[in-house]
Amino acid sequence: MESYTVVRPEHLNHHGYLFGGVMLKWVDEFAWIAASLQYRGCTMVTAGMDEIQFREKVISGSILRFWVTRLDQGRSSVRFRVEVFADAPGAEAAREVFATRVTFVRVDADGRKCPLPERQNPHPDRRGG
Repeated sequence: MESYTVVRPEHLNHHGYLFGGVMLKWVDEFAWIAASLQYRGCTMVTAGMDEIQFREKVISGSILRFWVTRLDQGRSSVRFRVEVFADAPGAEAAREVFATRVTFVRVDADGRKCPLPERQNPHPDRRGG
């Protein structure tokens, strides 16, 4: 799944670059959207993120592209890789600025882990999918 957003002044830290917490919010949100579209009808919650490393500064006006792909599925959990590319104003090419893996767990109405369905939607970005 591919998603985009624009970095605006309210997303910047006191040094004038994208605040790390904002990036993490977007990564979690876009990965959750991918999980929810692939596992319709399931309540998915974030269980964790792997290594967090910000590779480059991101400036205001940059267009961020989030590329989310499913890696693997366990009994009640699923992992996604999230890669983030920044296209800065005036740049001739985008550059990768962040990547991580996010794990989600399916929970029931009481918040307890429960099994994921065997069949998931392989193409969540297609209409009617």
